[in-house]
Amino acid sequence: MSFHISIETVKHSKVKNFDFNNIPLGKTFTDHMFICDFENGQWVNPRIEPLKPIPTHPAAMALHYGQAIFEGMKAYLDADGIPMLFRPERNAARLNKSADRMGMPPFPETLFVEGLKQLVAVEKNWIPSQEGSALYLRPFMYADEPFIGMRAATHFKFIVMASPAGPFFTKRIKLWAETLFIRAAHGGTGEAKAAGNYAAAIRPTEIAKAKGYDQVLWLDAAEHKYIQEVGTMNIFFKINGEFFTPLLDGSVLKGITRDSVIQLLKHKNYKVTEKLISLEKIKVAAKNGTLEEAFGTGTAVGIAYIEEIGTENETIYISDENPIAKEINDQLNNIKTGKAIDIFNWMHKLETIEA
Repeated sequence: MSFHISIETVKHSKVKNFDFNNIPLGKTFTDHMFICDFENGQWVNPRIEPLKPIPTHPAAMALHYGQAIFEGMKAYLDADGIPMLFRPERNAARLNKSADRMGMPPFPETLFVEGLKQLVAVEKNWIPSQEGSALYLRPFMYADEPFIGMRAATHFKFIVMASPAGPFFTKRIKLWAETLFIRAAHGGTGEAKAAGNYAAAIRPTEIAKAKGYDQVLWLDAAEHKYIQEVGTMNIFFKINGEFFTPLLDGSVLKGITRDSVIQLLKHKNYKVTEKLISLEKIKVAAKNGTLEEAFGTGTAVGIAYIEEIGTENETIYISDENPIAKEINDQLNNIKTGKAIDIFNWMHKLETIEA
């Protein structure tokens, strides 16, 4: 199926007045958005137009029944100033997995990637060149059909907007192991990147921050025993030379950065084991000195080094040395910016777009 993407650009860009050395988190948006409508059983009218508020009926079903999903990804500049996208086809596939779980129509994956490329090409001047910065891309889909009633919507919007972003964490982070609230349970929506998952996490995260922690470390719903993931990240532990990360059991988001880190670690001949990891195992490893590294992975954070994990009874302290995580982080960043050989063919260069 082929699509024609129409493009309408602004007369005067706001980028000339933007300070790229002082980027506020999530508050500044670029001039344009990509948008497409689902109606009469098909996606129609893909277009790039100036960013503006979208009229929404008070009965829009996303507001009442939560049919809303999203993705997160970034565009980078290589040394020649060419925009680069990191594994966008994986985001397209994951969006459709989320859509399926939430009773929403799949979005054509070729159009997803092409729409991203066209939007980033239009917004090229918004991509920061500062180290650790990038253009954050937020594809999302929601039900905008006005209807009060419990059924799947029949009208949706798919939108991609963009926001320049600086480094997410500039220091090692502290996690709070949550034992009252849960993020996901088997059979739920934990594997979907659904908006409601994040709404349910807001209150526990605020409680953790009030205790002096940066994010929540989520545990399993049944026993509060096994580690699942962090608020905006998957998590890895290096114990006695081996890397461990929680098993994708349907309650853990299939992180694209997570998968990339696993591939890079295995390429360097490190053993990586995906399994259920109990919080007790991490406590014991910390006490006997075999817990060597701990870090989170995600689009927003890249790789974030963990300083400690707080629990009700004790604090688990992590070594302040993260040599392998830093090595992987550097290699990953260098691949994204064209400074290292892309041995896995992850990057999409936008110079291939036809004018």
